[in-house]
Amino acid sequence: MDDFMKLMCSNSPPVWDKNILSLCFENIVLGFGANVVTVFMIAILGITKRNSRRIWRIKLSEKISLQFLPAIGVCLTLLDIVLLLKRAFQGGLIAHHEWFLRCSRFAVWTTVILLSKCANCHILCNCILCFWWIVKLLLEIPHLLTVYTSFEVLRCLKESCIVLLDIMFALSINIIRLKRGYPKGSSVEDPLLSGDVDLEEGCHRDFGTIWSCLDILTFKSIISVMNHGATKQLDFEDLLQLPTDMDPTSCHHQLLSCWQSQHTDNCSSPSLFRAICGAYGWPYFRIGFLKVINDSVGFAGPLLLNRLIRFLQQGSGNPDGYLLAVLLGLTSIFKSFLDTQYSFHLAKLRLKLRSSIMTVIYQKCLCINLAERSKFTEGEIQTFMSVDADRTVNLCNSIHDLWSLPFQIGVALYLLYTQVKFAFVSGLVITISLIPVNKWISQMIATATEKMMKQKDERIRRTGELLTYIRTLKMYGWELLFSCWLMETRSLEVTHLTTRKYLDAWCVFFWATTPTLFSLSTFGLFTLTGHQLDAAVVFTCLALFNTLISPLNSFPWVINGLIDAFISTRRLSRFLSCSDCKSKLEKTQNSSSQSEFSFEDMAVVFHDACCSWSTSDIDEQIPLLNHVDLSLPRGSFIAVIGEVGSGKSSLLNSILGEMQLVRGSIHSNGSIAYVPQVPWILSGTIRDNILFGKNYDLERYSDTVKACALDVDISSMVGGDMAYIGEKGLNLSGGQRARLALARAIYHGSDIFLLDDVLSAVDAQVGRWILYNAIMGPLMKEKTCVLCTHNIQAMSSADLIIVMDKGQVKWIGNSTDLSVSSYSAFSPLNELDTIGHNQGQEYGMDTGTEVEQKSLIEENTASASEVVQEIIEVEARKEGRVELTVYKNYAAFSGWVITIVICMSAALMQASRHGNDLWLSYWVDTTASHQKEYSTSFYLIILCIFCIINSFLTLVRAFSFAFGGLRAAVKVHNTLLEKLVNAPVQFFDQTPGGRILNRMSSDLYTIDDSLPFILNILLANFVGLLGIAVVLSFVQVLFLLLLLPFWYIYSKLQFFYRSTSRELRRLDSVSRSPIYASFTETLDGSSTIRAFKSEECFFTRFTEHVRLYQQTSYTELIASLWLSLRIQLLAAFIILFIAIMAVIGSHGNLPVSFGTPGLVGLALSYAAPVVSSLGSFLTSFTETEKEMVSVERALEVGIIGRTGAGKSSVLNALFRLTPICGGCITVDGINIADVPVRDLRAHFAVVPQSPFLFEGSLRDNLDPLKLSQDSKIWKALEKCHVKEEVEALGGLDIHIKQSGMSFSVGQRQLLCLARALLKSSKVLCLDECTASVDSQTASILQNTISSECRGMTVITIAHRILTVLNMDNILILDHGILVEQGNPQVLLQNGLSRFSNFAKASTM
Repeated sequence: MDDFMKLMCSNSPPVWDKNILSLCFENIVLGFGANVVTVFMIAILGITKRNSRRIWRIKLSEKISLQFLPAIGVCLTLLDIVLLLKRAFQGGLIAHHEWFLRCSRFAVWTTVILLSKCANCHILCNCILCFWWIVKLLLEIPHLLTVYTSFEVLRCLKESCIVLLDIMFALSINIIRLKRGYPKGSSVEDPLLSGDVDLEEGCHRDFGTIWSCLDILTFKSIISVMNHGATKQLDFEDLLQLPTDMDPTSCHHQLLSCWQSQHTDNCSSPSLFRAICGAYGWPYFRIGFLKVINDSVGFAGPLLLNRLIRFLQQGSGNPDGYLLAVLLGLTSIFKSFLDTQYSFHLAKLRLKLRSSIMTVIYQKCLCINLAERSKFTEGEIQTFMSVDADRTVNLCNSIHDLWSLPFQIGVALYLLYTQVKFAFVSGLVITISLIPVNKWISQMIATATEKMMKQKDERIRRTGELLTYIRTLKMYGWELLFSCWLMETRSLEVTHLTTRKYLDAWCVFFWATTPTLFSLSTFGLFTLTGHQLDAAVVFTCLALFNTLISPLNSFPWVINGLIDAFISTRRLSRFLSCSDCKSKLEKTQNSSSQSEFSFEDMAVVFHDACCSWSTSDIDEQIPLLNHVDLSLPRGSFIAVIGEVGSGKSSLLNSILGEMQLVRGSIHSNGSIAYVPQVPWILSGTIRDNILFGKNYDLERYSDTVKACALDVDISSMVGGDMAYIGEKGLNLSGGQRARLALARAIYHGSDIFLLDDVLSAVDAQVGRWILYNAIMGPLMKEKTCVLCTHNIQAMSSADLIIVMDKGQVKWIGNSTDLSVSSYSAFSPLNELDTIGHNQGQEYGMDTGTEVEQKSLIEENTASASEVVQEIIEVEARKEGRVELTVYKNYAAFSGWVITIVICMSAALMQASRHGNDLWLSYWVDTTASHQKEYSTSFYLIILCIFCIINSFLTLVRAFSFAFGGLRAAVKVHNTLLEKLVNAPVQFFDQTPGGRILNRMSSDLYTIDDSLPFILNILLANFVGLLGIAVVLSFVQVLFLLLLLPFWYIYSKLQFFYRSTSRELRRLDSVSRSPIYASFTETLDGSSTIRAFKSEECFFTRFTEHVRLYQQTSYTELIASLWLSLRIQLLAAFIILFIAIMAVIGSHGNLPVSFGTPGLVGLALSYAAPVVSSLGSFLTSFTETEKEMVSVERALEVGIIGRTGAGKSSVLNALFRLTPICGGCITVDGINIADVPVRDLRAHFAVVPQSPFLFEGSLRDNLDPLKLSQDSKIWKALEKCHVKEEVEALGGLDIHIKQSGMSFSVGQRQLLCLARALLKSSKVLCLDECTASVDSQTASILQNTISSECRGMTVITIAHRILTVLNMDNILILDHGILVEQGNPQVLLQNGLSRFSNFAKASTM
């Protein structure tokens, strides 16, 4: 046995060689053994699967992988055998283990070639073989390390090529296996017809053409876009098409299926992070392989640098120097392609994940009912979409960096060991000692971030509240008060942001100074232990230190990013875990109690139903509907009546499934149409609002519009029914909004109609027409209609009347029985009845007018190509580069002094670092020439001084940036808010709230967080590049010859790119706004969308917005990678140039001397980082310019568009919400135009048509300025008949949430009236303040107003005639013109007056 071992391992120990595996063991066991197993496996698979019926049509890329790569392998291994034979013939001693290894390699590739030619190629992609090839790669690592330590250039190059070929083949067969889609448990004999179809059509689906490999690698597809961007403003049609796998719909289904599986498997605490891993884990894992190769190739540079410097020191005349110089350049080129491909695939995955999360969040908002959603504030839900989605997407970067950075650090440390032995441990101790410090800092950052996010949620909620009710706030004169409250929230957010930023600054300081401390301690210990420093050791170590800088500096950001991401995934998991509305309805419909009832003739059945708006523990829930037993017959007209807050709206919401069903069951039979008390209007045309996703039927459409009395309104609008309606119907009156929502319900022709007080917003004549022609008209024949109302005519006409009282059904019957019941107060016979009830076809216009209006509406509806009247201005975007004034403004916000301090500290910090390196160069030169003038201690002390100066300047720069960024963030927010608050109402009428909210959330988040970070990187890159250029010019004079052409090419590239990138970023911002606008709109109208079962339609609409956003981001990604690749290739040429010049100079063939070996080593070590520095500089510069677009957009808010978009009402003119075009308005003889607008509004009291309650205590809602005592507040509540309800809920300290959802609309109107009475103004304006209360309460309130408002001027806008009978004066307006005026009692006696006709139509 010993003889055999000696024969096999003649030049190497059998197993161990100085604590490492011997060359013989590596070649025989790890090399030859693994190759034999590979050949055996291929042979077995080839024999067992030779009769496979599976036939592949091989694609070009697969042919390269399965046939071309093995052919190269055969050639390369054969060449290796030939070289070995040559060595043997020349008398060299060749050990047997070397022959075994070379021949076995050749045998492996030959077997692969034979199999691919003689059998089916799919055998090579067998799962066992795919796994084994990866294991085989791992077994080759020890042999590769042994080869690299020999420092034989040709041998290193040859072995690297062989291993690289193995890696490429292993990746290829694994990727092909995944693309071909082998399902678990499937037979390899299954036919692949779908695979053939994909082969022929796949590329056409993705890109429309077959790209060559080179085109893909160089991102050539973007050139057409960039050509357009350099000559004109880019539009969305100029963008690249999305690959099919990036389509938001497919991305959504991929994540949703995994989330549903996660939810099923772990109901108690499902994890979004695990769902993301399930959806994208394997593709992400594959990208990791590319990351490993990229990181490994990155270390070839320092190793080749070491060999080149040693060659230059020896001054040898052999050609190895040129080979090393070329290899150094080629390595940089190869790494450039690896870098960009890794970035491309990772960014693609990020975009897919982003669209998945956005669409899943949106779908959840469509699915959960209002009771379930009450767990979260509006601001919190909006933050999920704007901030948490982005933070979760950052997981893609952070998780790979989490293992990659330690791997890079570990390899760098090992290579340091090969240079300076254990001297590097001193630097390692410093690094490890900082880990607990950084961990403590990271924990504090996590705490501060969580607190900051809570305040951000609250700020966005308050901002949304401010934008939603801006018109009302301006009427109250409260916009400054609300902005102060918002500023308080912002100051708390900034407090936590400050903590985070200063902690980040400490992180930056510790990690940025680590390489400097590392080099000082390493070289210090190395020299103090008696070793000599030479140029090769020093500059190889410096290159490795430079390699360490990026992972060391990135690590704290990775940790912080992971912390942020995990916080956000937990927040999103909690939201996505909420139970869906559908599941709740199914549960109630399947309950056992239903067997007791027959649903054949019933539309809706309640059985002992108790419902609440809370989704907390059942024991803690306070039901708003108590033990309701109710059956509503099919085809009947049911009127639901009751006092304010009796539970009428809650009854409808319980049928819709919007409330939490505490006990009992609710069953509805048939489709539902719903019109809420506050109508929800969609941004779009009138026709869009009525159709609501249904097909257009002209006849039904015309009948619906006429029945809802919209024909006159439509005929007067520019564009007819194609007129554009702004956000929340801002250019429609309250009555028009109600009728439009009713038209939508009727057009849909559902089985059950739930109408919540639709008649209160219209006048008596229109109300009568709507009742008899729409609600009771032919379009709703045999339909079930449930109408919550206070309207007398509706009660008289109802088949069934339900009286609600305190959440219970107190009485059921018809209108005749109602008059003799205990609820006779609601009876229509209690009111003054001046005319009969059977005048259903009266509309207040003659026949001629009716025919004319019919022809007008048919004319308008028949033409679908009408020009849409745009009252919403298209979001403006600037052209060209970001103006210098934007940068100046940001610098001014940060403070000019702090800006100068930042720039100076950065420049001096870089200078101190270069001083440190130049001193090292001087030190090694004096050592090499044996002319040391000073002791080693002196050199170390100077090095230490440079280190201290560098550390101090790093600290100054870090904290200056944190301070300046915070200061700018505060001032930008304050300026933005001030512009918003002072903007006139027209600005908000013409600008969607989602667009403004986008700037207050995403753009502001950029200014708070991203912009200072990227500016810091930009400054560091700039001074770093400047320093490198100066040092290279000083060391190698010929570099100056390269500088001018290089700068010309560089400037042309960056100009070509930047002109496009700016446009793409602006398109990106513009395409993002509709996402948030649509999301906000959907949050407001989710109950209506669910009632109409239109979730799919709205989800498709939202997906289209996301698709456009995705397309913009994808084009932006390709453009940035196109530039990055070319910049890196340019930098690789610089490295090649300097290396070759150094080799030529070492032979003495140039007239210019390149100085000492130390300076040459310094130049080469500085040339290596040029690859990353140039790319980083332009990337950070472009990113800064992109982020500056957020500042540009923020500073533009407040610039208003055109005026006169709609007609001004009396109150709008009185409160100067719209400009007075002519004439004047005087109050007490004073022209209101001469009074400051806020002073004017402060002297008026108003009760708006849409009641306004904000989040906060009830006391703050009634008296936000804190001017009244509690006793006075209680008196006002008592006068408005809501005192009992407030006491029952807990008094003045109860917390109002979600615009007062715990109160009915009528109760909210009464609270607003109490607020107005507390103000004690001389002018009180009432805009339909009793429209949503019952007649009895309305009458009492009128008496209260009469008694409490003596000596005050009361301006009342009302449709209910009874409301204005006791007024002193009546003004009747028609199309903005005063047509009648006088005392109501006098006008009532005049049968020809308009007021008298109104009174007759209303039946009072």
